[in-house]
Amino acid sequence: MKTKLDIAKNWLPRYTGTPIDNFGDYILITNFPNYVTTFAERFHCDVQGVGRPMQTATNAAGLSIINYGMGSPNAATIMDLLTARQPKGVLFLGKCGGLKHSTEIGHFILPIAAIRGEGTSDDYFPQEVPALPSFKLHKFVSDKIVEHGLEYRTGVVYTTNRRVWEWDEKFKTYLTSLSAIAIDMETATVFIVGHANEIARGALLLVSDMPLTPEGIKTEASDQQVTRRYTDLHLQIGIEAMSNLEQKGEPIKHFRY
Repeated sequence: MKTKLDIAKNWLPRYTGTPIDNFGDYILITNFPNYVTTFAERFHCDVQGVGRPMQTATNAAGLSIINYGMGSPNAATIMDLLTARQPKGVLFLGKCGGLKHSTEIGHFILPIAAIRGEGTSDDYFPQEVPALPSFKLHKFVSDKIVEHGLEYRTGVVYTTNRRVWEWDEKFKTYLTSLSAIAIDMETATVFIVGHANEIARGALLLVSDMPLTPEGIKTEASDQQVTRRYTDLHLQIGIEAMSNLEQKGEPIKHFRY
């Protein structure tokens, strides 16, 4: 295997247990296995890759979902491996911590950009290159949120590789100085690696906690409550947006510079 494409064609089935041709043109990626099982139950399709690092499902209409794990290295891995399929659009369904009073648990965020604090994306572009979504893909997601009669927030998300930082007052002060609306572990990586691989990409984030205060830090109990109340809707909006994009067949161009 001499090229990146050679590796991706071998490793995508290896990591997912799914043949390349079984993936659809439009793909949802997430880091929650219950999103994949819920998707499979809803569309009466099989979950592939059980026992592998990543699990997938694809419905009869050709929409796929992948659970890639957690963290920016795994997000970069799946966005690299998807070059073997060259999907027309990828939407990340993730959770995030709200950093502003204007965000509450259960709110949706469509990030206009992400701050590259995770380090992984530095292997793809210099720090000066912004991590941005594909605007047209986000427009379809925005339309679906509005159709459900819901509000959403926009803003800049800070992406970090640190998982346990909520105790660190110095880091929290730094976050406040950035004026970011939320914090997560993958969005900037998805945007940058998608850009590097010429894959149209977006992110719909669900605010699952408010970690700047001790009482707002996520616990097992609070996460279970968020899962029960909001994740079905989160997944549904993602499904509707990507399905609508596929039905209309509108290209999301990737411009070369």
